[in-house]
Parts: sequence; C-alpha cells; structure tokens
Amino acid sequence: MSRGRRRLVRVLVVLGSLLAFLSVFAIWTERQALNTDDWVDTSGRLIQNSTIREAVGDYLVDQLYENVDVEKELSEKLPNDFKDLAGPISGGARQFAGDGANQVLKSSTAQELWKSANRTTHEQLLEVLEEKEGTVSTEEGKVSLNLGSLVTNLADQVGIGADLASKLPPDAGQITILRSDQLKTAQDVVLAVKGLALILSLLTFLCFGLAIYLSREGRWVTVLSCGIGLVAAGFAVIVAREVAGGIVVGQLVEEDSIQPAAEAAWSIGTSLMISIATTVIVVGVLFGIAGWLASPTGSARSTRRFFAPVLNKHVAYVYSGLAIVVGIYFIGAPTQNLRSFLTTLVIAGLAAFGIHELRKQTDEEFPDADYGDVFGRTKDRMVGAVKEANLGERASKLRLPEMRKPDGPTTEVAPAASEQDARLAQLERLATLHEKGVLTDEELATEKARVLGGTAGS
Repeated sequence: MSRGRRRLVRVLVVLGSLLAFLSVFAIWTERQALNTDDWVDTSGRLIQNSTIREAVGDYLVDQLYENVDVEKELSEKLPNDFKDLAGPISGGARQFAGDGANQVLKSSTAQELWKSANRTTHEQLLEVLEEKEGTVSTEEGKVSLNLGSLVTNLADQVGIGADLASKLPPDAGQITILRSDQLKTAQDVVLAVKGLALILSLLTFLCFGLAIYLSREGRWVTVLSCGIGLVAAGFAVIVAREVAGGIVVGQLVEEDSIQPAAEAAWSIGTSLMISIATTVIVVGVLFGIAGWLASPTGSARSTRRFFAPVLNKHVAYVYSGLAIVVGIYFIGAPTQNLRSFLTTLVIAGLAAFGIHELRKQTDEEFPDADYGDVFGRTKDRMVGAVKEANLGERASKLRLPEMRKPDGPTTEVAPAASEQDARLAQLERLATLHEKGVLTDEELATEKARVLGGTAGS
C-alpha cells in the first residue's frame, strides 16, 4: 500500500473504534429509556434490591403521614375510652410502618403494583415523547410515576386503610418524571438518540469494512487492529460507566441517607450498558481470531491447512452454517428492531466476506488439500517423534563406557568402537529423514556413500 492509503486505513480503524464506544451509550439509552419491556424489567430488579427497597419504603411512609391524618383516622376507629391513645398509637404505627415497609415491598403483590405503575408511566411517557395522537396534554401538566396504590397497600398493613383510597389526595405518592416545560427538549433528545443508535452502529462497521477493503496486502493486520479497537472500546465503556456513576450520583443526590440507594439504582440501571459493552468485546475477539487465522504465522498456517478440505470442497456447507447461526440469533434475540436487524446483517456480511477471503487464501496455499493429508501428516509427525526418541535411546545404549585412565604412562588407543557407533547413528538418522520425505533417494545414497567412505578411508 502507498503511504496515503496506510494512513487512511489507520484513521478508519481509529474512527471505527471511537464510533463503537459512542454507539454503546446510544444503544443503551435507546433500549433502557425508550423500550418499555426493558424498563419494566429494570424496575423489577430495582425494587428487589434491599437498599432501594428501604429508600422506597421510607418514601411511602412519609407520603402516608403527609397526606393522611393518621391520628384522626385511628381516633375514629378506637372506642371512646381509648380515643386519647390515638396520638401515641399513631407514632408507634409510624415506627411500625417504617420497620415493616421493607417487608411489605418484598411481597409479590407490592412488587407487581410497582412494576405495573412503572409500565403505565413509561407507556404514557413514550406516547408524549413520540407525539402520538390521543396522548394526554402536558401543556399545564406533568408525567408522573403513580405510587398511590403502594401507599394504600402500606396503610392496609398498618391497619388504617379500609377507606383510605378515597381520602388520599391526587398527588399522593406521585414522583414527577417530566414537566410540560421540559417536553420539547425531551422530544428532541429522543429523536436524536433514536437516529444515533442506528447511525453509529452502521458507521462503526462501515469504517472497519472500508479499512479492511482498502488494506489488500497485509489485510490480516487491519482485521486484527479492528478487533483490538473493539475490545478497547468495550473496556473503555466499562471504565467510563464507573467514572460517570460517581459524578451523576454526586450531582443529583444531596442527601447522604439516600446516596447508597442512588448508587445501587445506577448500578442496576446501567447493567444493560455492561451487557452491550461485553457484546462489543466478544465481537472484537472474533475479529482478532479472524485476523490471526489469516496471518502468516506457523500456527495459523497449520490451522488453515486443517480446514482447507472443508473450505475448498464443501463451501455450500460453510455458508449454510453461517446462515443457520444468523437465523438462530434472530430467533433468540431479546429485542428486534431496525438497528439490531441491520447491524446483524452487516456483521453477517463481514463474516461472509472473511470466509470468502479465507477460501481464496487456502486454495492458493493448499490447492490439493484432502482429509487424508491432514491426518497423514499428523501420523507422520507422531511416528517421526517416536523414532527419534528410540534412536536417541539406542545410541546411548551402544555408547561404550568411559575407560578409567591408568596411573602410569600409557599410549592412546583410537576409539574405533565410538566412531563406529557414531556412523551407525548417522545412518539411522539418514534413514529416518528419508522416511519422512526430507531426503530423496539420490540424496540418501550420496550421504550414505559419504559416511561409509569415511569408514573405508579410516
């Protein structure tokens, strides 16, 4: 490649990695904030957390005592002789309600009420944000999470909730999600996020695909670099989530008492982000494996030799296997939308292109590859290793023991036996190399003549 093309390829890989990093946040926002089922699932896990349950329980108790004169309610229920005890009983009931709210929220009834309230509010919020016809007007109102049913449920546990529902004011247990003066901004954000999630995902693979296409020579290096970029983007998201969590919780939560609940809510609410980042890392690892498989390293070449018969002679089965994998993913995918559909098609297209290039490479390297060749070479290696081990053992047994040098002056004796063992070992090694195909018949005859000629000359 020319210098300019190399630079362009590097820029595309870096840009694709940056887009992958940003696309994780866009996808998380789209799924977490704009998908009702995902949000209800998250809200269910929120209420199952003990720290969050305790904070919600304290809020419900506060709402109960702020909106209902509990002492008056108890006074009306008590006999005339015990009406003076309504005040102390009310205080004790509040303490009991505070201690028992966590247990109340553990019940399946309360958790279903919580999830139902979240689903209703989220559906209403989406209708407003997407400006659907027939939605409630927010010109002078707001979208709120209505926990009034949970307040009533808690009052029943305390023992004062027989007719409490009719006495609760409309705003009891209401948590404001969106005010009318925030509507336009929220709608613009939703429109931008929906577009970004799709555009960033496609641009990421477009940059990688273009970089791989422009590489030509040394394409495996570019594929490997794309894999490294995706893995780095995934881990960067995980680090950014930890850093952002401390900033967001610190900015939005001023009371130290509810900060643990806020931290738990952030951890649960962003768990989907970790799942998306993990998927990016897995895709990056697959890119890395593809880059290694196309590399000129000895291990990669051996692997290509092993798969060459399948790639060269059963290409229909290979592409059918890819189609089956993609089909299984579509069937089992948790969410189906235009973004996930197109992204999966792009990844499948890159995989098909990679298989095509790998087939070309193996066909050039091993045009006559056959299954018997693969297993035959493996057998030859094993047989050769065993023969070499036996040869070394036999040579060590034939070697004469070292003679002890006498005390007096002696004349040196030529080690004829040792030279004969050495020549025998050379002949056996030549025979082994000939069996492996390293030496031809002519080369074997020449080498044997040389070894034996040395014997005759001696």
